Amino acid sequence: MRIGQLLGSGRDADVYELDDSWVLRRYRDGMDATHELPVMSYLSASGYPVPRLGPQPPSAGPGDLVLQRLTGPTMLECLVAGTIDEDEGSALLAGLLADLHAIPSRLSQDPEDRILHLDLHPDNVMLTADGPVVIDWSNTEEGPPALDRAMSALILAQVAVDPDIPAAEGARVLLAALAPRLAADDGIPARHLADAAARRAVNPTMSPAEVARIGEASALVTALSR
Repeated sequence: MRIGQLLGSGRDADVYELDDSWVLRRYRDGMDATHELPVMSYLSASGYPVPRLGPQPPSAGPGDLVLQRLTGPTMLECLVAGTIDEDEGSALLAGLLADLHAIPSRLSQDPEDRILHLDLHPDNVMLTADGPVVIDWSNTEEGPPALDRAMSALILAQVAVDPDIPAAEGARVLLAALAPRLAADDGIPARHLADAAARRAVNPTMSPAEVARIGEASALVTALSR
């Protein structure tokens, strides 16, 4: 497997070029990515927009994933550039969450459980010529859909309450447009918002300053969800 140039970096993974069709995503801390493979395969077979999985070469480590090379901006880039507005962005996010939660769980025996992304925000949605594609399934679990809605809202709220982030006001406007759409899908119960906040607080990629704003962000989600 010949690894080409670095194409992008996230909080805990880097993406490298393999060829015109495939990329390699590699976790920097050696985190195991193998649990993502069956989830993404199941979702793809169910018609949900995820990157296609490539053949895993023998030299690939447990933190490596060969994925379809996607072309197009992220939703975040489009929101910042103004090529989509908060109404379009909120409708797209709410729709992606609703479509995901319409798919039966893969493993859980609880009929109410669904596959959760738990990190579905504008920077994890690629807007390709064939439509939106949801990337980065590292946090995926099965559980109540309301937890997924709470996590997406809380992530936006954390940006909205941070005065040092240039996109803070845009995140607040997007969250204000998203909240009533999520309410139409049974909303964000307080217990699920508290669960999302507790998970964010122990996320190792969070800085102390980000963790300190989780309470304020939770309060904003609650206020906008009323």
